[in-house]
Amino acid sequence: MTLDMPLLLGLSALVCAVAFLYSSVGHGGASGYLAVLSLFAFAPMQMATTALVLNVLVAGTGTVAFWRAGHLSWRLLGPFVLAAVPAAFLGGLLGVRPELYGLLLAAVLAFAALRLGLRLEPRGAAEATQRPPLGVALPLGGGIGLLSGVVGVGGGIFLSPLLILLRWATTKQTAAVSAAFIVANSLSGLLGRALGGNFELGPLAALIPAAFLGGLAGSYLGASRFSGLLLRRLLAVVLLVAAVKLVITALS
Repeated sequence: MTLDMPLLLGLSALVCAVAFLYSSVGHGGASGYLAVLSLFAFAPMQMATTALVLNVLVAGTGTVAFWRAGHLSWRLLGPFVLAAVPAAFLGGLLGVRPELYGLLLAAVLAFAALRLGLRLEPRGAAEATQRPPLGVALPLGGGIGLLSGVVGVGGGIFLSPLLILLRWATTKQTAAVSAAFIVANSLSGLLGRALGGNFELGPLAALIPAAFLGGLAGSYLGASRFSGLLLRRLLAVVLLVAAVKLVITALS
């Protein structure tokens, strides 16, 4: 599919908005980019590759911003990344049928919609936290990494609610760790796709500037000012619509 100027401008605006919203809470936005791209006739391989590339760009900007603010815990990040990176590489090597890809992506988008639409932070989550046991963090990181590599997301949408609900990190630490986790996972997934012959960016490379600008603005302004529950629920509706569309397409 080619990108004419009206379509490019429309997609760029949507991608910029997704990057802005996601980066403000430490996410790369892959599930949002995939939701936008799934509404058009792009090839799954192009969609997954583009989402991972934009993920690295946007989450990388967020990682630097949260690290400079003193919120990134390398000790917390380490076990999850250690298991997730090789698993994401393996997931990137795997090729899946378009129908299966659509169903997997629909499940990811539905989960992301719930994550964004519900306020998951328990009362007192900003106070005392405990480090996750190594025997729990490693398999969780591996499972998230494998799914992320197959579907084309960074995995932060899965990791962040676990960190908050299980009181393994404060909200700010969660945003910082999720951003760094997404960068590592996405790079590994891209490498696996490249070696497995599943890397294809094509005309969607034109969306990179829009993602960078949105991610830069969202990371700079931060989650506390621009992550209102209403905005998150509006984005959740978009994800759910895309998920339903993918299920219908895959089953038809």
